[in-house]
Amino acid sequence: MKILVGISKAPDTTTKIKFTDNNTKFDEAGVQYIVNPYDEWYALVRALELKEAGGGSVTIVTVGGADVEPIMRKALAVGADDAVRIDAEPIDAFFVAEQIAAYAKDNGYDMVLFGKETIDYNGGQVGGMVAQLLDLPYVSNASKMDVNGNTATIERDIQGGIEVLEVNTPFVLSAAKGMAEQRIPNMRGIMAARTKKLDVVPAAAAEALTEVKSYALPPEKGAVKLIDPENVEELVELLHKEAKVI
Repeated sequence: MKILVGISKAPDTTTKIKFTDNNTKFDEAGVQYIVNPYDEWYALVRALELKEAGGGSVTIVTVGGADVEPIMRKALAVGADDAVRIDAEPIDAFFVAEQIAAYAKDNGYDMVLFGKETIDYNGGQVGGMVAQLLDLPYVSNASKMDVNGNTATIERDIQGGIEVLEVNTPFVLSAAKGMAEQRIPNMRGIMAARTKKLDVVPAAAAEALTEVKSYALPPEKGAVKLIDPENVEELVELLHKEAKVI
């Protein structure tokens, strides 16, 4: 089984968000980046489990400059066999999808896996776009996957229940919570990842379809009103007239 896993960098959840250049760029100064958790914990780990059970290889791919190489080595430490960096700035989701699809097209992967979304933009678009560009079946938000030969049985949570699907390889999938459990790299994996080769490939010709006009922080939370638990009438009035939730 030959599996490609798309990974991306994301700011650590403790990051203080700031913007520069008249609120048109994210301020990366002092930001600690991590592997996007949905990519690492669910897509990558499930790919590794499939390789361990049935053989094959797992390659990670990301779009970005040299600054993404630390997160690539983290993915290698978790257990990926190979790492590919497509040398381009990830301008928008479609641009990233075009780059990954162009790379995957000529390499004959049985599966292309992504996390369901990134924790910064939460777009969840790249997987579906890659599937369309490769003309492959796409299963989104999968929470479980078993593989028997060339057929994958996949579950995903839907409103009121669980949907079960079957798809033959090759296909594209985005992984959600439940697909796998987080793995902590061991010392052997960390040491091996330091010396593994990172393949850098040139970007394919592609045009960005979007541009950022401006960023804005959400409004600050207002002051908290404390109501005496014995004063139910005041609480009801505030919920009705101010909060407007009843």
